[in-house]
Amino acid sequence: MTNGIFITATGTDVGKTYISALIVKNLREQGINCGYYKPALSGDVFPNDCEYVLKTAGLEIDANNYVSYKFKPALSPHLASIIENKPIKLEKILKDFERIKKEFDYLIVEGAGGIVCPFAQNLLLPDVIKALGLDIIIVASASLGTINSTVLTVEYAKNHGINVKGIILNNYDEKDIMQADNKEMVEKLTGIKVIATVKTGDTDIYTKEIL
Repeated sequence: MTNGIFITATGTDVGKTYISALIVKNLREQGINCGYYKPALSGDVFPNDCEYVLKTAGLEIDANNYVSYKFKPALSPHLASIIENKPIKLEKILKDFERIKKEFDYLIVEGAGGIVCPFAQNLLLPDVIKALGLDIIIVASASLGTINSTVLTVEYAKNHGINVKGIILNNYDEKDIMQADNKEMVEKLTGIKVIATVKTGDTDIYTKEIL
């Protein structure tokens, strides 16, 4: 078992937070002391991503301690940080990660947006992932267009020295011939296994291949 995994996606609103919550919940139900951390969070909503994950997983802890940067504008972290004059520093992310990691045996770290999400002018999401030393799981939609977006995301990650541990298809309908074909083609074209499919409204996820 590694000490954690980084959850990224093919884009915004694909379901990273939903999937992260299911993973943390499932692992904890298996008796694994799994926690959650989000380096940057944009959008002034309740519950925010961190609050949602912790509540879903049954973790009664202060969500403010498990996110490094929170911004009110629902924008890319780099732009939100400029607007609020709160520069994102890799050093703080690493410090928080090391602190939180000591509380748990396994840690789910959730990114923002897609794989190329900028955190600062000279700090992209892949820089954060590599600094944390984590493999990634890519959350992708099961719908039309996912072959292109998933293949591009996988290739970008590989070209930047990031190991892709697996792909999770969200809102998957096994009876839909197009979605079944999407799953097959994504695996064929990327060489990466779809380790889980999640149906709309699922409250659990099969996590054996995540650890």
